[in-house]
Amino acid sequence: MDFKKARVITAMATPFNAEGQMDFSKLETLIDYLLSNGSEGLVIGGTTGESPTLSRDEKVSLYQKTVELVNGRVPIIAGTGSNNTAETISFTKEVEQMNGIDAVLVVAPYYNKPNQAGLYAHFEAVSQNTKLPIIVYNVPGRTGVAIEPATTIRLAALDNIIGVKECLGMDAISEIVEQTNDDFLVYSGEDNLAYPAFCVGATGVISVASHLFGKEMVEMFDLFESKEVAEAAKVHRQLVPKMASLFTVPSPAPVKMALNHLGVDVGGLRLPLVACSNEEEQKILTVLELGD
Repeated sequence: MDFKKARVITAMATPFNAEGQMDFSKLETLIDYLLSNGSEGLVIGGTTGESPTLSRDEKVSLYQKTVELVNGRVPIIAGTGSNNTAETISFTKEVEQMNGIDAVLVVAPYYNKPNQAGLYAHFEAVSQNTKLPIIVYNVPGRTGVAIEPATTIRLAALDNIIGVKECLGMDAISEIVEQTNDDFLVYSGEDNLAYPAFCVGATGVISVASHLFGKEMVEMFDLFESKEVAEAAKVHRQLVPKMASLFTVPSPAPVKMALNHLGVDVGGLRLPLVACSNEEEQKILTVLELGD
């Protein structure tokens, strides 16, 4: 699967039923909706998919069903990372046996707080134990540790580490783009940096907002590639406050609420996350321009 063509990759929410169990009928509706509205790839079992509350067995079922429903239409990237290197290797090997998973997303080990040598060794060990392409996930705000650009650049030299989802900011994105080969995939992990990152040579974005604004984000990238830079920038400026509103309450509560409002039923959240209050919901819908 050609990842270079996947500029807007949606970090897909996991649909639940009223009892809080995964709902595969809702999953089919969600996937078809996303692929009809700009998503050029999917991340499953990531942060937006509430991965901390999914059991290993649930992830396996979710991944297998997603592969079946997508049926080769777009690349699928499955989250397999944890703060336990041995467990990450074990789960990645299990996912490798599924036909239809194109790559794995491996988060920086959280809570342990390894140094840069430990971070490198973690990803090196995973890469040595799978043939699947690996995308490194650097999200210091959630893990408590940052992968420095120099470490990511070293990791990029390993054969099957093909990219990074980078949340450290524009300086890090710029340095990684500059210091890695052209075939190394650099995705912004922050929606509001999707356009600036693309301007400096990033591949695209792994996005939450694309659940709602996938078509607009594709248009933004298309305009830039057509050298209509001012028009692309205008789309970006209009999207930024909408993107920001999706993180005023712990994600994915806002995006799930907005999808449900649009009639794309994804259900609720698993504790410790809770739904938006009525006041929060109205504020977010007003900014999203999805209100009644």
